[in-house]
Amino acid sequence: MLRLYTHPACLQHDPGPDHAERPARLRAVLQALDHDRYAALDRVEAPRATHEQLLRVHGAAHVDHILVSAPPEGGTYRLDEDTVMSAGSVEAALRAAGATVAAVDAVLSGAAQRAFCAVRPPGHHATREQAMGFCLFNNIAVAAAHALTAHGLKRIAIADFDVHHGNGTQDIFEREPRVVFASSHQSPLYPDSGREDERGVGNIVNGTLSPGAGSHEFRELWDGVLLPRLHAFKPQLVLVSAGFDAHRNDPLADIRLGQEDYAWITERLLALASTHASGRLVSTLEGGYDLAALAACTAAHVNSLMA
Repeated sequence: MLRLYTHPACLQHDPGPDHAERPARLRAVLQALDHDRYAALDRVEAPRATHEQLLRVHGAAHVDHILVSAPPEGGTYRLDEDTVMSAGSVEAALRAAGATVAAVDAVLSGAAQRAFCAVRPPGHHATREQAMGFCLFNNIAVAAAHALTAHGLKRIAIADFDVHHGNGTQDIFEREPRVVFASSHQSPLYPDSGREDERGVGNIVNGTLSPGAGSHEFRELWDGVLLPRLHAFKPQLVLVSAGFDAHRNDPLADIRLGQEDYAWITERLLALASTHASGRLVSTLEGGYDLAALAACTAAHVNSLMA
């Protein structure tokens, strides 16, 4: 059974009409999943992450800064050139991080085998001490830390196929041997990190794709480098940063994937989870900025998760 976590508050984070990470992204995802074929989804309202859950991966100064920085209704507050808060941003960020925590609880308790979190703002660029790249809190890192601390897991895999490197996730876990982080991403591209020689304590596996790369290069990288490393780790839980901005139509990058590639990588990650983690997998939405491509790729991802 696939459980879907989302919350209306995630639509209220509004960085402005010209911002790439706009509420229309989540509307497109939810509309794509509002179809008879998704009637079997177990839809659950995302709770708020607690202060304690956030502090497992973020410094207190960072958490406090985000929690007090929401502007008055109708205003915006710019954390950096790309990362903007509105009046609804704090609630959205708490629900986005809380969704991943609840999803981990569900799959580890047996209430669900898999979960997808249709939330925003995204998270994988947020470092321990800094919001950046549209991200306020690192949702997938909060999930992993919760699985380590609250559930006592010893081996967690994070697979990140967003076109941008998940620098925040790497920053948080690069000295944590209980977490292996595997990322495919375009290079060069924002945030200009994720070199293949960045290995943490042997738990970081970065795979770079050159501008113009497509399905063959993407699949070869995962099959030949990233997935073998994750299988060797034998994770007890698979977490996925599901960014769909490596699609050929995405305006922020130059990789040429199609929706069938997202079905393929989802099936590969499900096989990883089935082999080592009793099928337990939690995925959360990261990037994807062409609305039609985002909707189609998310649908392909969810279709595979439901299989």
